[in-house]
Amino acid sequence: MKKSDAIYVAGHRGMVGSAVVRKLEEEGYSNIITAASSELDLRDQQRVYAFLKENNPKAVVIAAAKVGGIMANDTWPYTFIHENIVIQDNLIHGSHLANAEKVIFLGSSCIYPKFAEQPMSEESLLTGPLEPTNQWYAIAKIAGVKTCQALRKQYGRDYLSLMPTNLYGPFDNFDLETSHVLPAMIRKFYEAAHNGHADVTLWGSGTPKREFLHVDDVAGAVLYALKHRLKSHLYNVGTGRDISIKELAELIQNLTGHEGNILWDSSKPDGTPRKLMDVSRFAGEGWEYSIGLKEGVKATIEWYAKNREEIREVRFEK
Repeated sequence: MKKSDAIYVAGHRGMVGSAVVRKLEEEGYSNIITAASSELDLRDQQRVYAFLKENNPKAVVIAAAKVGGIMANDTWPYTFIHENIVIQDNLIHGSHLANAEKVIFLGSSCIYPKFAEQPMSEESLLTGPLEPTNQWYAIAKIAGVKTCQALRKQYGRDYLSLMPTNLYGPFDNFDLETSHVLPAMIRKFYEAAHNGHADVTLWGSGTPKREFLHVDDVAGAVLYALKHRLKSHLYNVGTGRDISIKELAELIQNLTGHEGNILWDSSKPDGTPRKLMDVSRFAGEGWEYSIGLKEGVKATIEWYAKNREEIREVRFEK
């Protein structure tokens, strides 16, 4: 990739897409193409195809998706499977029609079976049942992975999929009904700390273990994939380290200065017992993360405190 080559980043206003744009700008890439949802509805096939043919990007980064936590996935299953399949297929096939040389499709570690052997390797895909609460989103993302793989096999396209672990960072969704666990905790503990240190109630038992990656690191992974022709069609992107939800809660409680109690609502689901990525395949290509969890969470709390009045909240219609 030359720094003057056209790169289209789909989903540039989201947490991941905005991080990718920042990273590209920092590295001196000068021809970054973006389009707000008001300009381009990614669910509209013909408009997406026309946009890609008109702009003729050399590379396309697909960071656009309908995303949410356990509650959102379980409440709006049709929204999650339908909109994600439509969006990603429009973008992947449209890129193929527009002869884009490279496509990087961003997914999620939830594509792997609920009880996959830990740490989860790329080979565990489709070897067992998915986590029921987010299976709709996972199936959509699996379809995207397989679409890129099929284009790679049939047409020799340099299209590949990066599967990040749980992401966090600036421009995350902090809405308590639709967000993921880490931003939801940041909001709960921050608000409680500023409201007389009220007790904080969290879902489940606190025993599941999760891996977290700062969004700036996944942006670095995207840049690395843009610069190199990688051998495989699928790569896990993570730290290779995990932490229990209870330990994460205590870390965020400490960093926000919250002094109240943490209450666990065991009537609510825990989700998958453990989700740790095997990151050896991508490490073998020369990439690894750089931002530690405590450092990244601290910076995210500071960003939230500074921007909380303006940050987005994401709601879905049933």
